[in-house]
Amino acid sequence: MAKQSMIEREKKRAKIVAKFATKRDALKTASVDMALSFEERMEAMEKLAALPRNASPVRQRNRCRMTGRPHGVYKKFGLSRNMLRELAMQGDVPGLRKASW
Repeated sequence: MAKQSMIEREKKRAKIVAKFATKRDALKTASVDMALSFEERMEAMEKLAALPRNASPVRQRNRCRMTGRPHGVYKKFGLSRNMLRELAMQGDVPGLRKASW
């Protein structure tokens, strides 16, 4: 199980990303819009740089929904490899079974 503080930090990042998403998108499109003057584009870049660091979606980390483990997480299930295996053995994941050949 991951530390509770790390899990809460990721939740906080997700809220900040959602809060600044529209503003961030508008500034990013303005910064590359060649129809605008150079000064306007530079101003948009400065405003983009002034946003909080955690407003960038790149800073978010995929974590297991059950344990909070940051590594070995399958996007399709939202679970770490350990929990996926455990739940698959119990038959709790629909459409998934252990391979045998």
